[in-house]
Amino acid sequence: MTILNERRRSVAFIENDGQSWACFLVTYVEAGGLWHGYFSFRPGHGDAEEDEVRTADILIEDSEAEVHHKARGLGRPLLTGLLDSALHTSRRNGNGSPPLRGQFRTLLKENSQEIAGDWAGDDVCLPKREELEELRSLYTSYRLDQVSHFICLVELGDFEHAVDEILDGKSIDFRSKDRVQFAMMVVDHIEGLLPLPDFETWAQDFVAHPEAYRLYTHTLHREGRLP
Repeated sequence: MTILNERRRSVAFIENDGQSWACFLVTYVEAGGLWHGYFSFRPGHGDAEEDEVRTADILIEDSEAEVHHKARGLGRPLLTGLLDSALHTSRRNGNGSPPLRGQFRTLLKENSQEIAGDWAGDDVCLPKREELEELRSLYTSYRLDQVSHFICLVELGDFEHAVDEILDGKSIDFRSKDRVQFAMMVVDHIEGLLPLPDFETWAQDFVAHPEAYRLYTHTLHREGRLP
């Protein structure tokens, strides 16, 4: 639960089991005047508080400056160890796997970039009107991104309930070979409900405003936040 008046400072990005986690130092002052500090870790696909894991309050000092000073002295190996410990504690408390919503977003990001490539960089040339195959790839990628964006807007519990309804009670094990098949059943169902433009309409708008689409994709994939 978020504590009123707590402050968050980005510290580092840490790799764990092939996944990138953002590390934050969170500080707050208690009623007696002492400053507390703990580390919170958010996965690359995460965008909400429930996606995070955290340590206990491991720094308690007379001032916030002292908390920051001691935190700066902690190296990356120790932060990696704190992330492992926080994940272990989360699983022990019943949160055995990352939220389903986040796993879907990760899968959609991978598929989107596999189809269209990572075209959000400044040094990448955007396709011209006559390059239909590249435009079709970007259009498919755009549709996946819209599903990913929509999923992020749905409450975590509501999304998991919706997945259960779509799959008629079947569960998705993201470690199994059937994960893509079941996941894409859900994605196709959601995509069919979204009011997305047809290819011709989208292509005309893309050619007219390519930088707007580049910025959207850059924000969604490279910055890991909603545009």
